[in-house]
Amino acid sequence: MKNCLITGGAGFIGTNLADRLVREGMKVRILDNLSRNGVEKNLSWLHQSHPNRMEFIKGDVRNFDQVREAVKEVDTIFHLASQVAVTTSVEDPRTDFEVNAGGTLNVLEAARLSTKQPAILFTSTNKVYGKLSDLGIRDTGTRYEFPSHPRGVDETQPLDFYSPYGCSKGAADQYIRDYSRIYGMKTVVFRMSCIYGPHQFGNEDQGWVVHFVISALFNRPIKIYGDGKQVRDILYVEDLVDAFCQAEENINKTAGEVFNIGGGQENSVSLLELLEMLEKVTGNKIHTESYNWRPGDQKVYISNIQKAHDAFGWEPRISCREGIPRLYEWVRENRTLFD
Repeated sequence: MKNCLITGGAGFIGTNLADRLVREGMKVRILDNLSRNGVEKNLSWLHQSHPNRMEFIKGDVRNFDQVREAVKEVDTIFHLASQVAVTTSVEDPRTDFEVNAGGTLNVLEAARLSTKQPAILFTSTNKVYGKLSDLGIRDTGTRYEFPSHPRGVDETQPLDFYSPYGCSKGAADQYIRDYSRIYGMKTVVFRMSCIYGPHQFGNEDQGWVVHFVISALFNRPIKIYGDGKQVRDILYVEDLVDAFCQAEENINKTAGEVFNIGGGQENSVSLLELLEMLEKVTGNKIHTESYNWRPGDQKVYISNIQKAHDAFGWEPRISCREGIPRLYEWVRENRTLFD
């Protein structure tokens, strides 16, 4: 039986991952400072669903002693703890750096000094590629697209950190990668697009898909920054957890590698297209408010996910046409959590 540590394990992705690992018989330890909205509700749900089957440590990745204690006796670390919003990073770049870059270095050093030499799977971001305006962006009327990259951006795209968030996550991304090269550690980087699904308490700064869903359910106006034609490939969290597990199972192939992980071209959607989708799901007209573009916003980002498929056989199974109604039903059934 493997011992796993999930940093940020009470967050949206961590909760879904912890649930899967426990159900598959793993021993799971969670390290989380419980600073993000909704995480205490997630932790309560995990304890109710799996009583006495996981360990929780209230701690912060910025504290090396706490991280080193959490890493003891674990075989695999899923490093998810992060400051997650571009807007927050612009307002407070120092904290953003301390959590994302400094916290990641603490995790790496704790793992390097551990006798177990655990594998580390790290959640990076597509923001490390910057605005991607050099690829040539075309306006098709309801969305932007890359004519020269119809399958999306692959891992050979040059890095171009943009915004303090892009810089801090990019620094962490490269540290994770380099610890495999320099120290021979088994590390994997996932440069992720937009993830959505149950147990997500998103807002307009981060977790925009669930923010749209919650707003639609409660008939709240949605702020649109820019023209609404910006595109992301969205991935249901269950598929992301599959990617984590498959990459870990094939760690001898995936160690030292970087993978773009998202819904791919087939699950790309613009803000305007998602609004139209939600109006069909809810049967209601959704009200919007228009605002200027925000710093660091990419007009379009779509992951080319071929490398992950070739390396460990992964591909999304849940389309956005299936996933959005699933998420809407989960939010509707748990609406008291969002009051």
